[in-house]
Amino acid sequence: MAFILSSGIHLAEHDYPQSQIKTFVEDVFPLKANEKKRLLPIFENTNIERRQLAMPLEWFAHEHGLEVKNDIYQKKAIEYTIAAVRSCLEESVFLKKEVRVNQIDHIIFVSSTGIATPTIDTYILNELKFEEGVKRTPLFGLGCAGGTSGVAKGYEYLKGHPKENVLVVCVELCSLTFQHNDTRVSNFVGTALFADGASAVLLAGEESELKSLSEKPLARVTHASSKTKYDSTDVMGWQVVDSGFEVIFKKSIPRLVRDFWSQHVREVLEKNSLEIKDIPFIVAHPGGRKVLETYQEIFDLREETLAYSTDILRKHGNMSSPTVHYVLNQAMKGHPEKGTKSFMTSLGPGFSSEICTLEWV
Repeated sequence: MAFILSSGIHLAEHDYPQSQIKTFVEDVFPLKANEKKRLLPIFENTNIERRQLAMPLEWFAHEHGLEVKNDIYQKKAIEYTIAAVRSCLEESVFLKKEVRVNQIDHIIFVSSTGIATPTIDTYILNELKFEEGVKRTPLFGLGCAGGTSGVAKGYEYLKGHPKENVLVVCVELCSLTFQHNDTRVSNFVGTALFADGASAVLLAGEESELKSLSEKPLARVTHASSKTKYDSTDVMGWQVVDSGFEVIFKKSIPRLVRDFWSQHVREVLEKNSLEIKDIPFIVAHPGGRKVLETYQEIFDLREETLAYSTDILRKHGNMSSPTVHYVLNQAMKGHPEKGTKSFMTSLGPGFSSEICTLEWV
């Protein structure tokens, strides 16, 4: 078993209303008038009100190559992850006292929007003075599924190391993937959805001494499941080009949510003797408005079941892997009663689905 003791988030510093970003994109995006008329309503249809970006809007007015973008990624990713880790380990809402970095046995680091060797977690280790013997597992290429996958990997590790503690860290700078000369709808949709941010989640094993730091019911991870659809590698992801990462989104995503994700959820619910009607909220990665609407339609969910996800999408947009941790952070601050059951879920490249079942105990 694994217990979620705390979570922390960090927002990118440039905060803009969606309407301002739309106006900016209209001015700089190389589309004909009829194309803009057809595509610009995407901004209103996202149900996003604000987004946080790593760079000011004027920076995006000029073209930048992969080297420049990746340099920014490395600098900002280090800064953001350190802030998110500190927020998580010092969060008095969840913890009686601060957790020391030397109490962390394993760092699972998740990111898909930049390249770093050594990986960003080594910089966190040096800056915050984790133990030199701390285990590190960097994960790349999981996209939006990374937040749930990181928690799943932490849960699986702690089953074999019940006295230890795992820190799952996610950081993404999705906005840096903006491409000036990519006129595909995928790029435009990404430009309307993507934002930047970081998160951290602290997991403790069944026999960890850190469990005593919480007075309120803890979310226990009771099961983790992954599923990847055959022959779906072209559904979402990146195409790496000289100017950076070009986003890949296929129109088939809502259909795959309906056919593939829903079957995965049913399998997990049945395996864990759960019924969807007994779950008051779902910790769901809000990939976009259509994805959330499809979730709701499939299982005839009440609006409040996805309220946390809808709220995060509205206030922050889609930050890829950290986003589901933002949803988790809100859910935890709601202090669910003992016995509350839920599940965390994210979708990503592959086409893949990640699910962790949760129970507050």
